[in-house]
Amino acid sequence: MERTGYWTGVDECQATLIQAEMLEEIASETGIAVGNGEHRRNIVTRAVSLNLLVGRRFRIGDVLFEYDRPRPPCGYIQKITERGMTRALGGARGGICVRVIEGGRFRVNDEVVLSE
Repeated sequence: MERTGYWTGVDECQATLIQAEMLEEIASETGIAVGNGEHRRNIVTRAVSLNLLVGRRFRIGDVLFEYDRPRPPCGYIQKITERGMTRALGGARGGICVRVIEGGRFRVNDEVVLSE
């Protein structure tokens, strides 16, 4: 791993997900720009409640993920975006951390499929 960019070395996630609906809610309620990656999450889902993934494994394309934990925003995000970003992404809006169990490819519009 190259570790380029900003990282703390603690409380890291292999990958992060956030719901498009939450981003739309944030933009509508606060006017904070979160639509162009300012949220700093890896994958944006739609029509999937991330709460349903707690304790579960799921696939997106060929990749098998496992829920790890909620992903609250860090204070750094506000330093590189805009005032209020940390608060806007707080609580259930911040997304989740996941572990990659099996690598592979996934594409835009691939569905989130729960594993048995």
